[in-house]
Amino acid sequence: MPSLAQHPDLQVELPMTNSRVDGEGDFARAASDLIATLLAMAGHDLRQPLQVIVGAHDLLARIPHGGAAQAQLTRAEDATKQLADQLDQLVEALRLREFANGDQIEPVLLAPILEQLASEFAEPARLKGVRLRVIPVGAAVFSHPVLLMGILRNLARNAIEYTPRDGRVLIGCRRRGSQVRVEVRDSGIGIAGADLGKVFRAFHRADTIPSEGLGLGLFIVKSAADSLGHRIEVSSEIGRGSCFAVVAKAALPSATATPTAA
Repeated sequence: MPSLAQHPDLQVELPMTNSRVDGEGDFARAASDLIATLLAMAGHDLRQPLQVIVGAHDLLARIPHGGAAQAQLTRAEDATKQLADQLDQLVEALRLREFANGDQIEPVLLAPILEQLASEFAEPARLKGVRLRVIPVGAAVFSHPVLLMGILRNLARNAIEYTPRDGRVLIGCRRRGSQVRVEVRDSGIGIAGADLGKVFRAFHRADTIPSEGLGLGLFIVKSAADSLGHRIEVSSEIGRGSCFAVVAKAALPSATATPTAA
């Protein structure tokens, strides 16, 4: 996988935003009330009609069809999956918002989190034709297990989605002094330098990244990282891939560290 360290002009270190304290800045204002309202609606009101649609589709799929009818059923299946994925992302953002309290920071073992990521994304990566490698680690960081898992889940999902077939995604850690960098690297399509600082905005989708998603994944990442006091770093180059890193304070991997990240 090509090194991105050779392109310092394509690297961005994002400042932490304490939106819980002062509520200042475009980032906090764009997120606050509208996001909370949308997520509350998504968590309940949209689930029921989606289940009705899925049930009706499954029933129709049992009936033999051909030609145009079968094509329409396939399109409906794809559209339903897309809607379900977007709803899951909204609900996940709501769930992470509920845990966004810096007072809950504690030593968290990284090994179980990485193992869960490897298990969860092995099949999506295989179906996409992407080689996923998760490197085991014995380190721990001061964090929150649910929030940290949500951050890394979104980064892994994005890496696989935007990496073409036969590409690679690597998840691992680096210890640097008193800090640990949890990195998600991919050999995907990359992000233009002008878009690096914008991809963390709510509902933002860069022109170089064709997607039908809502544009909330990286917004969730940044919001959760801010609440934990973690730093997010990103480096990318069009056609060569991207590296997203979560930088957190190292903790002793003692028996007191949280063993799971449900």
